[in-house]
Amino acid sequence: MRAIFFDEDDAAAVVRRLTHDGYDAQLERERFQGEDDDEDHPWAVLSDAPEFVLEVLVDEYDGWLDHGDEPEPVVPQLPPLRLPPSSVVGASADEAVEEQPAPLDLPSAPRRVKRPDLLSRLGVRKHGRDD
Repeated sequence: MRAIFFDEDDAAAVVRRLTHDGYDAQLERERFQGEDDDEDHPWAVLSDAPEFVLEVLVDEYDGWLDHGDEPEPVVPQLPPLRLPPSSVVGASADEAVEEQPAPLDLPSAPRRVKRPDLLSRLGVRKHGRDD
């Protein structure tokens, strides 16, 4: 993990603190693309310290964490899942069709009308009553 600081004294203080706490830490000059002046290059602290430790130090010494060079996690490629043709394991296709439940009895129209005043304009009876 890398922590970036613009002040060399701050970066050196972070390295001293990390090594005092038992972590490995190195100080390097960070070169950003397009910067020609050597004095404007920030300082990078490379360390094996946990991210939360570096976050505290970065907040204290006005720097930031750089996650750019860390490898992305490897996602294992799994083979495609092949399901049996029937919903019941070990049953034939004919047995699976017989065991399926009957389709639901759904209403053909809404049970409640939100704007009954519009029904009279369309010539529809209200709730099954003759008006």
